[in-house]
This record gives sequence, structure tokens and C-alpha cells, in this order.
Amino acid sequence: MSKIAIISDVHGNFEAMKTVLEDIQTRNVDEIYCLGDVIGYGPSPIECLEHALEHCEFILLGNHEEGVLEGALGVHYIAKDAIDWTRTQLKPSFLSRPKTRQLWEQLKKLPITYTYNRFLFVHGSPRDPTYEYILPKDAEDPFGGVPKKIQEIFEQIDHVCFVGHSHKPGIMTQKSKWHTPIEFDGVWTLKEGEKIVCNVGSVGQPRDKDNRACYVTVTDNEICYHRVEYDFTKTQEKIRAIPELDNILADRLETGT
Repeated sequence: MSKIAIISDVHGNFEAMKTVLEDIQTRNVDEIYCLGDVIGYGPSPIECLEHALEHCEFILLGNHEEGVLEGALGVHYIAKDAIDWTRTQLKPSFLSRPKTRQLWEQLKKLPITYTYNRFLFVHGSPRDPTYEYILPKDAEDPFGGVPKKIQEIFEQIDHVCFVGHSHKPGIMTQKSKWHTPIEFDGVWTLKEGEKIVCNVGSVGQPRDKDNRACYVTVTDNEICYHRVEYDFTKTQEKIRAIPELDNILADRLETGT
């Protein structure tokens, strides 16, 4: 297997994305995979989508892409307002340039899963590729067993499933144990016969109390987490200048929550 970088949940944060792509270039990576949510929440959906299409081998459909295409249902009003505004930036009108129409058509063609050898790539979960979360709390069982949700997820995994969506980086084992990157010094050694779920974290809106952009690189033998500092204040300024985007979306870039 070649060395790949996996990014997810850019969320229209071009400053974070640009810095991460520059960091990836220093790591001898052969390909970049994107697990979706390139857009939504952030102020630069067009720039982020264009860069993802240019640099990534594939982009999966995330719940924010799906919301922009089909309508935001059952989400918090902050997310809905951001999705609705993002749609106004991307959906072509009668007078739109051909480039805008082309971008929209590419958005409509994004796949929901990708498989490479024994690796499965989804945005959310194998059971529901766009919307279901796999959270650290899902590993908990009052009787010390493996919850049914985790059992069903691992039934659909051959070796490793890479996900994003929750913005919380970490590894879930088949024994229903959640491990943060800090616990294994950011490097997880892959073992034959082992099944894991790897959440690659978020480039543009981390929520693990670390505001640095997060992504992983992967080889046949290991998964490595990388954290990258970027100028989040520029993104904050852009968000606060757009009335449709809640200022909470700017504030959380500093706190990583």
C-alpha cells in the first residue's frame, strides 16, 4: 500500500485546509483521501471544495454536502443556517458561470463510501455513511460488554474503517475500547486480525479541546496522527463578517470545542 493522508471535516475553513495541505506535502504522501464535510459551518466553501477536488483522490459525501444538496433536516439551527447559507454560495442560478455549475455537478456525484483492500472509508459510520456518529461514549456498556451498536458496526468492517463526522480523533477497538491519540503517542500499529475504527479528526473545526487542525497518514503498518497550527483568527474574522453564520462557529475555533 502507498502512503496516504486522510482528511475530514474541513468545514469551509480555508486557512486550516491550506496549512494542512502544505504539511502533507512534507510527508512523502502518495495520495490524499477526504472523508467529507469539506463545506458547512465555515466561510470559504467554494475555495475549500475547489482545493479538495484538485488535491484529493476522492471526496466522500458528508452530512453537510448532503444537507446542501437535499436540505438540512433534523439539525441544530446553527448548523441549518450555515448549510442554508452555504447552499446560496454553491447552487447555480440562471446567470451563474459555467465553473459554478460544474462545481455543483461535482458535488452531486460524490460517493458515500470507498473501499481499498481491507480499508473502508465513510464519513459517519458503516451503518449510515453520512449521518450516524461513532462516539467515545458508544463504547461504554454498564455490564462491561460490547454494545449492540458497536457489534453491528464491526460486523461490516474487514480490518480498518476510517471515519470523521464527530471531529473527535481516536481509535475504537472491536472490544469496545476508545483510545485517544494521546494515549498511544499518536502512532497506532496495525495488527493482522485486528479490527478498528479510526476517527481521523477534523481539519477545520476540532472538538477535542485542541484547536490545531488534525489529520492522519496511513501505511500498511501504522496510522499516524498529525496536529497542525494555523491562523484561526483569519477564519474567525471571515465568519463574523457573514450575518448568516453564528459567532459561536468563530469562537469554537479558538477553544477546540
